[in-house]
Amino acid sequence: MEIGIDSFASAGLTHYKVTPKDNAKAMAELLEKIEHADQLGLDTFGIGEHHRKEYLDSAPEVILGAAAARTKNIRLTSAVTVLSAADPVRIFQQFAALDLISKGRAELVVGRGSFTESFPLFGFDFKDYDDLFEEKIDLLLKIREKETVTWSGRFRPPLKDQSIYPRPLQNLLPIWIGVGGSPESFVRAGMLGLPLMVAIIGGETERFTPLVELYREAWKKAGHPEDQMKVGMHSLGYIAKETQNAKDEFFPGYAKTFTQIGKERGWPPVRREDFESAAEPRGALLVGSPEDVAKKIKKHSKALGGLSRVTFQMDSAELPHQKIMQSIGFLKEVKLKLNQ
Repeated sequence: MEIGIDSFASAGLTHYKVTPKDNAKAMAELLEKIEHADQLGLDTFGIGEHHRKEYLDSAPEVILGAAAARTKNIRLTSAVTVLSAADPVRIFQQFAALDLISKGRAELVVGRGSFTESFPLFGFDFKDYDDLFEEKIDLLLKIREKETVTWSGRFRPPLKDQSIYPRPLQNLLPIWIGVGGSPESFVRAGMLGLPLMVAIIGGETERFTPLVELYREAWKKAGHPEDQMKVGMHSLGYIAKETQNAKDEFFPGYAKTFTQIGKERGWPPVRREDFESAAEPRGALLVGSPEDVAKKIKKHSKALGGLSRVTFQMDSAELPHQKIMQSIGFLKEVKLKLNQ
């Protein structure tokens, strides 16, 4: 099982008076985290995509390119690319260039996004949310398959015998589908024969079991080789030496962040009992000691029929940089326990 980290390049999730100097410091610390993860032998580091003041990941390819020049082995991926509001040609070109810079370590996780701001920003109508994604994943996969493409659709000018460069170092640039809770998204990933990355940030992981089964059934029905099927899980996580310390350190910033986000979506404020429930063995949060988190991941893997990859989103609780660096160090222990 691969273990990795995802980041939204937090610039201060719940306070908005950050300065450019603050942002430069946050970006430098992010690159330090990626280097640290690489040196520890973790498998992946992903950068999300948002277009909000509290995040610095509006251009994830640039951050990943900087990370590629400072790392040697870790795979570098998006987490996720909001493909519905992007141009598949430019996305492919950017990640092909990243693949060349990193000597074959680039990957993509594409999805529809959980925030809406990218749609008006780039001139798209949110009501076309799903149709945009279907059309654009079709084009992206055609570009991946052949360097010269003829294609037409509703939302983008057609291509006629158009060659797309550069080509990546990898024979086939890895593309995962990032999903939330829509059954149609799980089925589509299976029909396309693409690896699945499930974002589980609350509740009990077992509620996703039937959705992952839909993915597996669609994969088999489409006739894709079963040994190439992959399911990954993205969750909020934080590791400390002792489980109680991990909970006590993570909760205040977690509650502050998700209470703030919840105001936009009509959610109630986060309570400690809600957090404790999500941090229990069946809950989604991967917060605890290395031993307890490893046990929890094994439970999740069993519930979802086997996991190929687990990624931790650690910068959602406004923890100090050094605390995150220590947590990344404990992730190495988690990986060792999982592979014993």
